[in-house]
Amino acid sequence: MLLNHEELSLSDLFRLLFSSDVEKRKVVDSKENKEESFERRWLMFVSIVVQKTLQFFSRPLSFVGSCIEMWLGLLSSNGGFGGLLLNVLTGKVVVPDKESATFVSFIGNFDKRTELDKSIERGDPRYNAALAMMAAKASYENPIYIQTIVNNHWQMEFLGSFDFWNEYQNKATTQAFLMRDTTQPGEEETIVVSFRGTEPFDADAWCSDFDISWYEFPGVGRVHGGFMKALGLQKSLGWPKTLQQQETHSSFAYYKIREMLTEIMSQNEKAKFFVAGHSLGGALATLFPAVLMLHDEDVLLKRLEGVYTFGQPRVGDEKFGKYMKRKLDEYGIGYYRFVYGFDIVPRLPYDDANLMFKHFGTCIFFNRNYHGQVVVEEPYKNYFSPGGTVGMIWNALMELTRSFTIAIDHGEEYSEGWLLTGVRLVGLLIPGLPAHLPRDYVNCTRLGPPHLLHSS
Repeated sequence: MLLNHEELSLSDLFRLLFSSDVEKRKVVDSKENKEESFERRWLMFVSIVVQKTLQFFSRPLSFVGSCIEMWLGLLSSNGGFGGLLLNVLTGKVVVPDKESATFVSFIGNFDKRTELDKSIERGDPRYNAALAMMAAKASYENPIYIQTIVNNHWQMEFLGSFDFWNEYQNKATTQAFLMRDTTQPGEEETIVVSFRGTEPFDADAWCSDFDISWYEFPGVGRVHGGFMKALGLQKSLGWPKTLQQQETHSSFAYYKIREMLTEIMSQNEKAKFFVAGHSLGGALATLFPAVLMLHDEDVLLKRLEGVYTFGQPRVGDEKFGKYMKRKLDEYGIGYYRFVYGFDIVPRLPYDDANLMFKHFGTCIFFNRNYHGQVVVEEPYKNYFSPGGTVGMIWNALMELTRSFTIAIDHGEEYSEGWLLTGVRLVGLLIPGLPAHLPRDYVNCTRLGPPHLLHSS
């Protein structure tokens, strides 16, 4: 059941809402003839309207985001507001280059840490998780910035940053980068694949999030259609193991990354890899090995060490979750789903009878003190869970208070700037919003106990 907001007409949209004959609607591509549930049709209606609205405002949204990032860049390049004012008066304003190694995205401005935690070395159970989260955070930046961080700060090898095609949106909407963690050629090496999450001012990424289409694999279950489209789902073809035109492989995330990994693994029998992502990136990191499993890519699956996701939304139904749990166990692949506090995104889409989405595997949950535990499901599994509102607001208040003391407790590298403090204030009205930012997840991987990754 795939929603096509591009085919939207008002008459068709309202017929969808009040008629169960969904196969007659141009905005729906479905093999099921009817959808009797008004609640599900209502959700389909809302999803289509939201996507169409986002596309209508995509350019203004992008422009606003560019202006905000440029303003933050001006402040950073000129030494703060006072320095910027002085440089304006003296005609010495430093204008940041958006494609440079020093320009930081809106998300990146909430956490400008670039160094890995030197106390977490190879062999530490936290190492891969800490590296995965830093890679997930870096994925929001421009390619030159990522390359500089990987090569110069982490002393690793940057393998490329890519923009991948979404055939349903008819544009490149998906970003990921690859890097190699090794010291010498031919030695044991780990390839890291990091998918970018949702940028706040990217309407295309938000459309992927709000697209509650589902795509069903026989014997496997139903999967979130918006995420599938972003990963490389083909119109009318679904997920063929190989594409007919070889040159098109580079256009789609799944096929290009699979191709690169296959080549790398063939060159070094000691090489392994893991996939990572924050937010939407976590969803894509989860679904990438799922498609590998569908295609029986045993060579790659046997070299896959783990899947590390941070603030990941739900990606499939209960049947899909059972399938993934069984296959992950079969190949010995670790699945580490990190959830911090009352983060909104892991509690979406809703786990209810209408949406059918469910998490699978265990969850590594951290509270606001970064004390972690392995649980089956994060507390208050849905965002508007009964009884959770008061606790969420209280927690947001404590996070705001903590922003003034965390540097004293854990060191200067954990200090929070004015921008993050402002968002924590917003969190009093929208609890769980600041909790989704990468910063707290970086803190979780650094301050959390090592035994959690052994017991998950």
